[in-house]
Amino acid sequence: MKNTSKKIPSPIGRFIDPLTDFGFKRIFGSALNKDLLIAFLNELFKGRKVIKDIIYNPQENSGPAKHYRKTIFDLICIGSDGEIFIIEMQRAEQLFFIDRAVFYTASKLYEQGPKGKKDWDYRLKEVYLIALMDFNFSGTSPEKYLHRVRLAEEETGKTFYNKLGFIFLELPNFNLEEGEIKTDLERWLHVLRNMSKFQKIPVILNKKIFKKLFHISEVANLKKEDYMLYERALMDKWDAYAVKKTAQYKLKTAEEKIKTTEKKLEKAIEKGAEQKSHEVVRKMLSAGKFTISEIAGFAGVSESFVRNVKKRRK
Repeated sequence: MKNTSKKIPSPIGRFIDPLTDFGFKRIFGSALNKDLLIAFLNELFKGRKVIKDIIYNPQENSGPAKHYRKTIFDLICIGSDGEIFIIEMQRAEQLFFIDRAVFYTASKLYEQGPKGKKDWDYRLKEVYLIALMDFNFSGTSPEKYLHRVRLAEEETGKTFYNKLGFIFLELPNFNLEEGEIKTDLERWLHVLRNMSKFQKIPVILNKKIFKKLFHISEVANLKKEDYMLYERALMDKWDAYAVKKTAQYKLKTAEEKIKTTEKKLEKAIEKGAEQKSHEVVRKMLSAGKFTISEIAGFAGVSESFVRNVKKRRK
């Protein structure tokens, strides 16, 4: 008998999602694929730096003192000139994310201090943090997706110190259509934001470096154990999204309840104030000593309100 039931499509697409732990590390976390990371970094630095080679460091980083907890970076690389690159992918918003970013980079400056040497002139190697964010900063423009941050003189804007820098990429704000994309940086951001949705390589990404990217990112090329790791990473991402949406729903529900309660309270106050005014007006009318205008002024109501109360008394 022929099976007429429809096949349920898999939620896992043709290409891996770069915004999962597994996807990010498969693309950027292997020395075999360092040409991908070098190409991406060179587009980010726009000629400010030209990175020719990188060395992958162990991912675990100790804090600047023994009593600090260990901090884990997604990726730490050393450039050919000794510069330090911290590349991390952040899915979820954190309350003190910028403080954390500064603390992490500062720890890499601190670590450069010599151990056991008597003399040192404080000459430091450059340190850069590149953060790919799958969330938004609060209060920034929805059109701005790239933030380059440096130490600068406040009045002139002139660079004060050029060995410490931050690049923050708000990926949810990158919404250029394929026809609007012109630069290789925009191509990188487009593929990072949308690769898991692609069924084929877009024409604008028909370059050697992106062909390699798509080849290593094809789900069909994953070994069984890697597929299971990717599936777990996807579930973690979906779980995090579900938790976020649940929190947003609960917050919205709570806000709606507060608004409803406030409206009921306002109506009750208005009704009570109206009853009080009605009683004041009624007593003044009963006294027969005041004009409608005088009563309205004393009670803080309109003359038409006073006339309505007078009519009801008849």
